[in-house]
Amino acid sequence: MNDQTDQHDEDLPAEIDFSHGRRGQFHRPQTRLNLPVYLEADVEAYLLVCARARGVDVGQLVNELLKKDIELIEAAR
Repeated sequence: MNDQTDQHDEDLPAEIDFSHGRRGQFHRPQTRLNLPVYLEADVEAYLLVCARARGVDVGQLVNELLKKDIELIEAAR
């Protein structure tokens, strides 16, 4: 590895060597990502109570609520 850093690449440390890297090695075109959604603490606490009362997972409850909101938005168009 090179001990010197390229003058145009100040943010990349010299010890990182990508000379043997392969572009796209881990790319999977059909992969679907489930993005995390971060709730505010008070919203999460409220939804946890509601989900427990209904005996469902918080994710299931949030999806149901969002689907209802989508239906209302679409109906108002």
